Amino acid sequence: MLTTNPFDDDKLREECGIFGVHGAESAAAVVALGLHALQHRGQEAAGITSWDGHLFHTHRAMGHVAGNFDRDEVIRGLPGKIACGHVRYSTTGETSIRNVQPLFAELAAGGFAVAHNGNLSNAMHLKKELVRRGSIFQSTSDTETIIHLVATSTYPSLIDRFIDALRRIEGAYALICMTPEGMIACRDPLGIRPLVMGKLGDATIFASETVALDVVGAEFVRQVDPGEIVIVSDTLVRSIRPFAPVRPRPCVFEHVYFSRPDSVVDGTSVYSVRKQIGAELALESPVNADYVIPVPDSGVPAAIGYAQESGVPFELGIIRSHYVGRTFIQPADNIRHLGVKLKHNANRALLQGKRIVLVDDSIVRGTTSLKIVQMMRDAGASEVHMRIASPPTRHSCFYGVDTPERAKLLAARMSVQEMADYIGADSLAFISVDGLYRALGEKGRIAQMPSHCDACFTGDYPTPLTDYEDVQMQVVPAPKESVPA
Repeated sequence: MLTTNPFDDDKLREECGIFGVHGAESAAAVVALGLHALQHRGQEAAGITSWDGHLFHTHRAMGHVAGNFDRDEVIRGLPGKIACGHVRYSTTGETSIRNVQPLFAELAAGGFAVAHNGNLSNAMHLKKELVRRGSIFQSTSDTETIIHLVATSTYPSLIDRFIDALRRIEGAYALICMTPEGMIACRDPLGIRPLVMGKLGDATIFASETVALDVVGAEFVRQVDPGEIVIVSDTLVRSIRPFAPVRPRPCVFEHVYFSRPDSVVDGTSVYSVRKQIGAELALESPVNADYVIPVPDSGVPAAIGYAQESGVPFELGIIRSHYVGRTFIQPADNIRHLGVKLKHNANRALLQGKRIVLVDDSIVRGTTSLKIVQMMRDAGASEVHMRIASPPTRHSCFYGVDTPERAKLLAARMSVQEMADYIGADSLAFISVDGLYRALGEKGRIAQMPSHCDACFTGDYPTPLTDYEDVQMQVVPAPKESVPA
């Protein structure tokens, strides 16, 4: 089988999206709707866990929410007024049902379920320690580390055990947890991964994005603050902040690509930011061209902004079919080659003899950009200029985004001109890091105090990378220390 979207094989992918409901009739059905709205964040697997006041119930499956959670018998098997769910795209752990979340375990204090968006940068280090002490892991997901840390903590209350576990982990996390006492939601102290809170009648809702609140008809209340833990039990909602305050560093790629354009992130419309990114890109890297063409679908808002700022007309030069599934069975190599056109095809009548500006959100390995540029050439475009609505991705992410190892990132091993030659474009330009920050409403990136995590562009990682450093120490021998005479 082959993915019929030729632009899907070279995108950065979020690890997951999470959604939780406390206090709603048929909570699992509400969660299923919320996960539909978050499907873009993880398309590999989905799961929902509910609590009926006596027992926990879980259904996990590979594939999309649709087809797995739109059947009455599945929802009936998840009774209760409390439920949380997860859509997954794996960045740690293999693709298998045992890694599908929410993860659940019976602890001394009762059942404990957890749904996690992010990635722990010291999970392997902690896992080795826990295994030596007798812990038995049932998955290869970094999320299970949290369960074992809670289980082995010596603090008396569950919430203190939970805080103790959080103090030991590094990296990025937005968590929704369920216990017999209620629901716990939290973000890491830097707020790298997003989490918002809403209300649906008397029910409290947590979600990765505001669009999920919109879809279920909930009212947005506020974001869960970095380092905050929100505890919901019965009708009581309380907040604790056990960590010393630090300057937040939310992931800047939520604005560039991950979040849906109809979401609001950190109080700002994602759609508006993406349009402004396109406008900044037009100011930084103008082109004499006939049309501005978006790469569907993530490049559309930036392309609109580029066209409005530059005065070059916006046109749909690549037409997407909405009636093709994710895969297509190819009986032969020649059909496999044709399959990529099932979902996206060049608008040949528009492009013939035209100078075009292609606007996309990112370049990772470069394979997608090469295909797109060639598609435009084959359709008769006389010039193909590419403009990218993010800075060059030169560094891997360790916070819950599926990026290749650095050696496979095109921008880590080529100059911009070399990249242009590789993909076959007449010219190539990326928005600058300062331009990206200007699109967010700031004057530019403050070197010593950046407001976002932009490590994939700058290499400025805001947390320790213990697991990565452990691997590097194994690969590169440490220099021998000199011994005093």
